[in-house]
Amino acid sequence: MRKKKRGRKKKSKKILKKKQGKKELKKKIDPSNFKPNGEKIKIKKIKKQPSEKKIYNIKDYIVYPKHGVGKIVAVEKAKIGDIDINFYKIFIEKEKLTLSIPLNQQSFLRPVSSVNQINKTINILKNKPKIKKTMWSRRAQEYEQKINSGKIYELAEVVRDLNNKTDEIAEQSYSERQLFEKAYNRLKSEIEVVLGHKAQEKMDKALRAHLINKSQ
Repeated sequence: MRKKKRGRKKKSKKILKKKQGKKELKKKIDPSNFKPNGEKIKIKKIKKQPSEKKIYNIKDYIVYPKHGVGKIVAVEKAKIGDIDINFYKIFIEKEKLTLSIPLNQQSFLRPVSSVNQINKTINILKNKPKIKKTMWSRRAQEYEQKINSGKIYELAEVVRDLNNKTDEIAEQSYSERQLFEKAYNRLKSEIEVVLGHKAQEKMDKALRAHLINKSQ
C-alpha cells in the first residue's frame, strides 16, 4: 500500500511539473510577438509629436518676453509656399506694435500672471535692493536680460534694484533711469491687467516699504 501511495505522489508531481512548464511556455511564446515565418517583431516606442498645451483666444492678454503685455486681436491664416500657417495677431499697446506669431511658436508666449503671482511680485518690490559690486556695464547687461526674460519675478527684481526712491541710489545716471522706466512700465502694464487702476499705487507703496521699515 505504501509503495502505491508513493507512486501516486510521484505521478502527481510529474503532472504538476508538466502543467507548470506549459504555462511558462505560453508566457514566453506570445504569438503577437512573432511574424508568420517565426521572426520576432521588434516593438518600437511611438514618440508623440510635440504639441502646445495652451491655446489662446481672441481678446486674451499674453506676455511676449521682448515686448511685454499684448492682446490677441485675431487668429489668421496665411499660405507660405505649400504650407498653411495659422498665427496670432498680437497688439502691444505700449509700443503701438502688432506682432504675428505662428501658433506652433506660442511657447514664446505666456499667460498673464495670476493674482497669487502678482502678490509675490509686490513682495519682491518691498525688499531691500540687492546691488552687486560690479561695473555698471555688466550690471546693465544683466538687467536687460532680466527685462527681456519674460519672467515677472526677474522683472520685479530690476525695478526693486534700480528704484530711485531708495537710499541706495542717491542719483541715477541716464542709462539707469532708462532701464528703470522700461522695467517699471512693463511690470505695471501686466499688474494693471490683473489689478486694474490700483496697480501703480500698489507698486509705489511697495517700493517705499523698506524705507519706512528702516526708519521705525
